[in-house]
Amino acid sequence: MTTADQRRLLGAFVRAHRERLRPEGPPGRRRTPGLRREELAARAGISVTWCTWIEQGRDVKASPQALARLARALMLSRAERAYLFELSDARDPDGPLADDVADAPRAIVAAVEAVTHPAYGLDRLWNACAWNGAASHLFRGWLSENCQRNLLVFVFLDPAARDLIPNWKDRARRLLAEFRGDYGHSFTDPRARALVERLRQDSVLFRQAWDAQSVLEREGGARSFNHPDDGLLHFTQHSFSPSERPDHKLVILTPA
Repeated sequence: MTTADQRRLLGAFVRAHRERLRPEGPPGRRRTPGLRREELAARAGISVTWCTWIEQGRDVKASPQALARLARALMLSRAERAYLFELSDARDPDGPLADDVADAPRAIVAAVEAVTHPAYGLDRLWNACAWNGAASHLFRGWLSENCQRNLLVFVFLDPAARDLIPNWKDRARRLLAEFRGDYGHSFTDPRARALVERLRQDSVLFRQAWDAQSVLEREGGARSFNHPDDGLLHFTQHSFSPSERPDHKLVILTPA
């Protein structure tokens, strides 16, 4: 549900961008700059009344599809479109899916390559998209060659994870609660639903934890691992999201 402040911001945003657009046809004498509300409504396929009310900051209910048409009619950039949907408290039906951008964000690749400690990147579905040699050495069963690169699949289904992670059940439950926070942004993606369904079928712990409906923010903090060669290792985990792809994560583990 949107607040009064959100609605005021949205109304001012829509009006400002409407007034920036050039009307079609030869220029004439106009009382208002840019497009009239009637012209914007015609472009977007929405009613003039709805267009007026949204600019006035009224509590208007609009479908994501109507907002998408409005965004196209206003010729918004990707950042402007995201702002429109954020103020509307709605999900963009044309938002990017998990692998619409195949390569890892450049910021994550640069950071992973720049540090000597274990570092890796995750995409929206928590597939590893970049990692360095230190991470490959630490997570031998996950970031090694020919291994399953999804973090949840590794933690819940790979026996190596149970040996690597002390207090495996507690850590696995917390990891899933953190993933659910991201899942709320991507549950319309059939790949996200398929991942959850696979894990529900193949892991009793995952199914129980998923049905518990716990949600947590992904946080850093103390992390320990029982490495098969190096013994018990202690790290502090730091997590970041790059500005150009906030649906991705960068994770760096510094020795504790």
